[in-house]
Amino acid sequence: MFSVALGPARLHFALVTSIPIMTEGWFDENYWALCDDEKEAQQLTAMYGISDYLPDHLIVGLRGWDDFILCNRESQHFTIPTVPLDKQYLEPFDFPAWPMRLEADKKLAGKIKWYVTPVVFGGDPNAEDNMTWLAPEKHAEFVRWWNDLYRQENAKGKQG
Repeated sequence: MFSVALGPARLHFALVTSIPIMTEGWFDENYWALCDDEKEAQQLTAMYGISDYLPDHLIVGLRGWDDFILCNRESQHFTIPTVPLDKQYLEPFDFPAWPMRLEADKKLAGKIKWYVTPVVFGGDPNAEDNMTWLAPEKHAEFVRWWNDLYRQENAKGKQG
């Protein structure tokens, strides 16, 4: 059972056996993956453990594989790198004013680009040997692991 904290209320739902399927495709030179509804956003938020890092936020999409698009309780949108999920990196975000017609790309559907060593840990985003493609559930696992490491390293730095 996962729970997502949203202010004073807590939403509880069972772990789903299937991964939410986001609408994906190219738009304006970026690859986007967007949630179709709030239920899907809640499932992804739980899968990625966002409430552990940024309470009161839901994942509503991915932009260009590197950045989550989040929404807070006031319906404000933000982008943040998948690593680190640290509130200092939240950037206000506005969706385009015109309709987004995502151009599907069968080669990329269901895959998320991942830097083997995330940029914040010194990984080179341009090195081919630092890039791989992951299924969403594996991506969530890696996002959580690297963010936990980031949090631990930050805590050590503040203590020492």
